[in-house]
Amino acid sequence: MVDVTLKDISGITQSALMLHGADAFQASEVALAVARAEAFGNRICGLYYVESYCQQLLSGRVNGKVLPVVTALRAGAVHVDAGFGFAQPAFSYGLPAALEAARQTGIATLAVAHAHTCTSLGYFTEQIAAAGLIGMGFTNASPIVAAPGGKTRVIGTNPIAFSVADGKGGIAMHFDQSTTTVALGKITMAKAAGERIPEGWALDAEGNPTTDPQAALEGSLVSMGGYKGWGFGLMAELLAAGMTGSVLSRDVNPLKAPDGPPHDLGQYYILIDPSVSPDFANRLAQLAVTASFDEAARMPGQNRREAEVVDVPDALWELVNRLAR
Repeated sequence: MVDVTLKDISGITQSALMLHGADAFQASEVALAVARAEAFGNRICGLYYVESYCQQLLSGRVNGKVLPVVTALRAGAVHVDAGFGFAQPAFSYGLPAALEAARQTGIATLAVAHAHTCTSLGYFTEQIAAAGLIGMGFTNASPIVAAPGGKTRVIGTNPIAFSVADGKGGIAMHFDQSTTTVALGKITMAKAAGERIPEGWALDAEGNPTTDPQAALEGSLVSMGGYKGWGFGLMAELLAAGMTGSVLSRDVNPLKAPDGPPHDLGQYYILIDPSVSPDFANRLAQLAVTASFDEAARMPGQNRREAEVVDVPDALWELVNRLAR
């Protein structure tokens, strides 16, 4: 392992992306997200993804030069066309208009259409909360989840994320997870490491429980809580595809495949101004005290700590440095 600063992670990522065809602004936005993921131990969405970004820039699966187009469809509805480019710069373009709309109307939506995978959805909702609002996010992905009792892949891991401002410039609650029992990246990482996966994570192609990551990748992942997680995943699908005009999960090739058609995914955000309710701050404070009353109990995200220096596997750091040269 090698100790690396967040500044170095961001810098080397930006250099690698630019060397493979991204412009400076687009590369910088993605690099910030990569560094942020590493800072909170979210390795699946960090440097682990840089090689894929570079390969897909070269193949044209993602456009690293396109500038997003922002449109105000209605007073409280902001739409951003990512143009088959990265999700991070598209969100950055649309966020100011969406924040202003939410403050004016009390609630607004931000639809990001025709985008590359956003990787960590919570990276975006926490920016909404950092601006003093409540952020809710939904996205879809390549198909890997079958309906409970079925074998046919219908939706992706379809993450959902919620972030709530604490009214003091910080974040009171931060919740980010896939609607499956586990994220797909943990399956692929287990396969790469030659490890088994716990039973209950996935099914093989015949619909039987499996601990073999390869069989899981050929089969399907299990929705969290069975039908409950399946329902959340379907709703995320409807919002991410239906409200942005992007594709359904069934039409998305594997996200990390080096070539093929663009991801064409959607991300859908709901922004709520809590100042609309004069009771919100008080209720939030009461809930936070109650939720944290017992030892080891906490509000989601309450104990998150951003590292300034992170441990990166030697082979991964060497790979990213080669990509940047």
